[in-house]
Amino acid sequence: MRLLYVEDNDRLARNTCASLQAHDFVVDAVSTGADAVHSAQSYLYDAIILDLGLPDMDGLEVLDSLKRVNADTPVIICTARDTLDERITGLDAGSDDYIVKPFDVSELMARIRAVLRRPGGALGVQLVVGNIRFDSADRSVLVAGQPAKFSRRELALLELFMRRKGRILSRDVIDNALYGFDEPPTPNAIEVAIHRLRKKLADIGASSTIHTLRGIGYLMEDDGQ
Repeated sequence: MRLLYVEDNDRLARNTCASLQAHDFVVDAVSTGADAVHSAQSYLYDAIILDLGLPDMDGLEVLDSLKRVNADTPVIICTARDTLDERITGLDAGSDDYIVKPFDVSELMARIRAVLRRPGGALGVQLVVGNIRFDSADRSVLVAGQPAKFSRRELALLELFMRRKGRILSRDVIDNALYGFDEPPTPNAIEVAIHRLRKKLADIGASSTIHTLRGIGYLMEDDGQ
């Protein structure tokens, strides 16, 4: 899952991004409102974390622009503006949650999980393809009823295919989901990642596999049907 983090405090941004990445999120960090809007127009995000005290725009203006780009993407305001009136204003302006600085990263993680579990969100659903079952809430996978372990990248790729079962995924879609703009993939990174996931699924007895459609993309199918 990919997050956009809008924060102009470099140290806070670095530390928070590292914590979020350790919990399997792909995170893009920007420090201005203009960059936030541009990023939201260029990439698909599962959620956005927005500071209100930005150097070029008021955060509420940025919030309005972000919601115009994609009204369904949840936005969590993360700011030092802590009065009741300011919290009400932020929520009324369209934010999905509000957290006050300084905050503990564990609280931010809980709020991210909460907005992603809401109807239409990315968490809280059981994904099933063949004998593979993925629990998006606790990030666990069962293959033929047995627990299976995957690396962070493998798990993100498996989730992407399972969420879009029966649909062809282009390289651009996979790129958008797996790599932030500060970690562009090498020319053959996607092929290598898919090869490793395909091999692991075969080794642990998965009934589904990932097929390569030359010049088009990739498709996960249950070969056991």
